[in-house]
Amino acid sequence: MIEKKKKVKEENQEEIKPRVRIKIKAYDHRIIDQATRIIIEAVQATGVKVIGPIPLPTEKKRYTVLRSTFVKKDAREQFEMRIHKRLLDILEPTPKTIENLTSLSLPAGVDVEIKM
Repeated sequence: MIEKKKKVKEENQEEIKPRVRIKIKAYDHRIIDQATRIIIEAVQATGVKVIGPIPLPTEKKRYTVLRSTFVKKDAREQFEMRIHKRLLDILEPTPKTIENLTSLSLPAGVDVEIKM
């Protein structure tokens, strides 16, 4: 039993490879696609494998507001905000890759979250 547990642990340790996960959010789908293209080009220039972009479900926030401030509750307006998301995985990043990622200038309105 002890030998089996050791073998399982050794196999799991071999499978774990360093990776960087990048989660990108934006309100406009064109800007988010442009930002992912910039990131992929910068990473591939260092010769590292990139998985993605993987489109994640679009988050929709809906708001209903009364048109009038005091009367006419039946008159309402509805607004919607869409938050588009993409996911990138960088397998076995090098120090040069991380340096390229930190020095990128991305379009305004793009939120980038990097996890190592």
